Amino acid sequence: MDGGRVTVGYDFTGKTVVLTGGAGVLGRAIAGGLAECNANLVILDRDLKGAQSAVGALESTKGKHLAVEGDVLDRASMSQALGQILKSYARVDFLINGAGGNNPRATTSADLAFFDIPADALRFVSDLNLLGTIIPSQVFGKQMVAQKEGVILNISSMNAFRPLTRIPAYSAAKAAVSNFTLWLAVHMAQEYTPNIRVNAIAPGFFLTEQNRFLLTDKGTGELTPRGKSILAHTPMNRFGDPGDLMGAVLYLLSPLSSFVTGVVLPIDGGFSAFSGV
Repeated sequence: MDGGRVTVGYDFTGKTVVLTGGAGVLGRAIAGGLAECNANLVILDRDLKGAQSAVGALESTKGKHLAVEGDVLDRASMSQALGQILKSYARVDFLINGAGGNNPRATTSADLAFFDIPADALRFVSDLNLLGTIIPSQVFGKQMVAQKEGVILNISSMNAFRPLTRIPAYSAAKAAVSNFTLWLAVHMAQEYTPNIRVNAIAPGFFLTEQNRFLLTDKGTGELTPRGKSILAHTPMNRFGDPGDLMGAVLYLLSPLSSFVTGVVLPIDGGFSAFSGV
């Protein structure tokens, strides 16, 4: 593993992966790992410059990579993005719903009680994580039905297993993403074809720009009490590295998991297994 990239034996040559939210830290790591396995990457993000930067980081790999602008909360935008993608690639083999995140305005603190969290902040987090998963799944899932095969991989969270303090909207939204993953897996297999699989990964605790303010002190960089508590409840006693996601991602996309659908796989250093005693 180098810089968040992982090289494994499975070869994704000729396979096209659409990754929403691919301009973020974890998205870039996933894109890098898949590109090392020769996949074609489409980085789909409403931040086109960020998507172009993510694609630029893949220049040394063999696949054909593309940055596409798109808003996961706008079905017309997703349909337009799909049309653009199909002009460059014959098909979309994999959709990774990586767009998501929290918002400080939807996070309780000494200055913001749960009762005072504004509705627009709650709605922003809920929509970004849940609708931002459902809408791309509708648009790209319909294309997979036409192809009669494909894989959708959603990004859930530890919050879906154990709601964490201070982030009510994010916890609820990710629990909904897990539920939707199971629902869509059954729906695709029963209504269309078992050759369309739907799974999710549930990352544990990774230091990203979205949660750094909760886990480290802005002034000193030292762990906050919350950060220390997380490590105390993580048997492997560290935060995840972006590259730690890749083994599970590659497994769930590859034929190695051809009989696996409707699964939410924790990648958490043992956090979900530890009772605290």
